[in-house]
Amino acid sequence: MQRRKFLCLSAGTALASEFPGKGWKPLFNGKTLAGWTAQENKAQQWTVADGLLANGLKGQVNNIVSEKQFGDVELFVEFQIPAGSNSGIYLQGLYEVQIFDSFGKEKLTTQDGGAIYHRWLQEKPVGGSIPKVNAARKPGEWQTYQITFRAPRFDSTGKKTSEAKFLKVLYNGQLVQENISCDGPTRSAMNLPEAARGPLMVQGDHGPVKFRSIAWRPLKA
Repeated sequence: MQRRKFLCLSAGTALASEFPGKGWKPLFNGKTLAGWTAQENKAQQWTVADGLLANGLKGQVNNIVSEKQFGDVELFVEFQIPAGSNSGIYLQGLYEVQIFDSFGKEKLTTQDGGAIYHRWLQEKPVGGSIPKVNAARKPGEWQTYQITFRAPRFDSTGKKTSEAKFLKVLYNGQLVQENISCDGPTRSAMNLPEAARGPLMVQGDHGPVKFRSIAWRPLKA
């Protein structure tokens, strides 16, 4: 797979990130929170400094939501977490790919890095998808997700005819998910109906996390 360097510039600082090909469009510009809002219109608590998007030392702030809406999409995310930390990326605000410090863990669950998080029904975890392999790097190292996502389908009456599906998730270049359907929103999703398009949500209240690349491109048919 061809790779190219991409520079996030901020206040005289250049941080090298790797996008896995051409045609990617940044959702985070490395300078400001332009294009992002706090969930439920709360006060914005995330910060941008030295080209990094961060949720503070304790990681107990609001979730952030993209202004842009997505249907079928490829998403590239580059992130860093300390030991024991926890976050997540919600496609369409509803379907979570878990971010978690799982370095060195042998038995994985739907709460580990690279998992499709489970649903929460009748006070119990339901479904989700455990990663095929543990691809987590050491805490403090930069890590990547490349997510290929197919939005749910609906007929002319609004009836859902096809579930949302993660066609592929690469975690640090390793395949951890393939053709995983989501029959409904995963736990802690936004209060949104399933739809053909929706925003991206980043979880901010479960632990510290930093991002230096968030980018997307249309999913080719």
